[in-house]
Amino acid sequence: MNANGSWTREGAIAGIVGASAVAIWFLLIDLWNGHAFYTPALLGNALFSFFGPTTGESTALHIVGYSVFHVVAFVGLGTLASWFIQASRKAPTALAGLFILFVAFQVAFYGVTAVLAMNDLLGNLAWWSIGVANLLAAVVMGRYLYREHPELRHTLEYALNGQE
Repeated sequence: MNANGSWTREGAIAGIVGASAVAIWFLLIDLWNGHAFYTPALLGNALFSFFGPTTGESTALHIVGYSVFHVVAFVGLGTLASWFIQASRKAPTALAGLFILFVAFQVAFYGVTAVLAMNDLLGNLAWWSIGVANLLAAVVMGRYLYREHPELRHTLEYALNGQE
């Protein structure tokens, strides 16, 4: 853990950084295609439809609802990553667990994206743009956490080499 704050604060910042990167990416894609906020509106509609029929809700409600869900999910992921980093100080293999969890999450995420792309509702959302957004989030969150913990490289090498 960084001496400047707790793992929860650090995780929240990492999550907000990741969520912001994804939001900016989709805003740029949506503006390029001439439909500002199309992606969060589409994903918000899908999120709301998960809980039942989506009749009567405004597009603005879908955008805000999805945006809140999006930030909370990323803060949760950032906090989990930060907790693993904190745990790796006492048990370096925890970092190997985080690495394995990250790879498993990426594979699962792309699988879910492929399934959702078959749905009529989300079929218009290109799988590659979601993949780029996910990769972008991983890079900026990882970069932030690495800057907070420059010892991560050595700890990860130690853990992955099975030296514990």
